[in-house]
Amino acid sequence: MKQSKVLLDSCIWSGAKKVLIDAGHDVVWVGDSPKDPGDDAIIRLAFNEKRILITLDKDFGELAIFRNEPHCGIIRIVDHSATELGRVSNRVLEKYFSELINAAIITVDRHKIRIRMKE
Repeated sequence: MKQSKVLLDSCIWSGAKKVLIDAGHDVVWVGDSPKDPGDDAIIRLAFNEKRILITLDKDFGELAIFRNEPHCGIIRIVDHSATELGRVSNRVLEKYFSELINAAIITVDRHKIRIRMKE
């Protein structure tokens, strides 16, 4: 298993942090900050610290695609319960690590996984 450096957006259930740490990942959760710094600061922080960003928010994909914000991979999880977020994140990190470190944006819903590679 590859250890990933991960930044969890504040919208991700806090319990996902423990699941990912227990799986061996280096995890920072935005929810541990005194206040949410906003999407622009979050995507910059993830890039500066070489962390894969995990979120529920589609705005990060838009920042990466339309504003060409640099990133180290983004996982967007759709339509999963809060308690599934850690397990789903870990599965995607393990299966698609090489795509993520090459700045892929991966959207995971209940029925499919979409991978958008950096152009």
